[in-house]
Amino acid sequence: MRKVDRRVKNIPIKTIIPNMITSGSVFCGVSSLILTAHERFIPAALLICFAVFFDVMDGRVARSLGGSSAFGEELDSLADAISFGVAPAFLIYNAYIGVESGIWGPLTASFFALCGVLRLARFNVTHVPAGPFQGLPIPAGGVALASVVIARIPITPLVAMSAMCFVGALMVSSVPYCNAKKLKKTNVSRAKLYGLMTFIALCFFILREKAFLAVAVMYIISGLVKFDGAEWIMLHPEDERSAHEKD
Repeated sequence: MRKVDRRVKNIPIKTIIPNMITSGSVFCGVSSLILTAHERFIPAALLICFAVFFDVMDGRVARSLGGSSAFGEELDSLADAISFGVAPAFLIYNAYIGVESGIWGPLTASFFALCGVLRLARFNVTHVPAGPFQGLPIPAGGVALASVVIARIPITPLVAMSAMCFVGALMVSSVPYCNAKKLKKTNVSRAKLYGLMTFIALCFFILREKAFLAVAVMYIISGLVKFDGAEWIMLHPEDERSAHEKD
């Protein structure tokens, strides 16, 4: 028992803080499952989207504190599997498919969750930090499904199952997707960044509850057309020269 106590006391606070943030994602995912079971679909979908905040912040905080760890990486993957794999599949099944679909509904929901888990496993062993994502990231896949519920779009069970299969297939595909982690303050074009932020803000102002779906669809399409948003927003040598000339 003393050894256990000593090991717990020696865990640095810089490692604990990022893992506590990751736990926020687990809370969102489990709460979403409970709300879905009670047919409160809109709050359940919003919690899935809110889990993205914790998914983004835990890594940033870990890197800024120097508290990255193998434990934190595994915890992050488990949190993603719940919040962006299981919770969205359960949500779409209950909101649009139901028991009337027979065995196909559970199979489709399980297929999406399985694709998400496979995507996470592949990411953990093959991802190059500075390179693009291989396949649609699971947070984007989960938000894409949740955004359909938030937008209150009436779709048939067949369309819902097709959407889950399509998004799930994209997650395990080799389609390259933008990786914003390579962006830093020193290599970002402020004009393009502010333009992108303004565009997204206008989407939410004009489209309101349909904005989540619009942004998710645009991100999905960006990979299919091989448009790297992070590469576009980065400063290139010609941009730096023009900036110096203006100065």
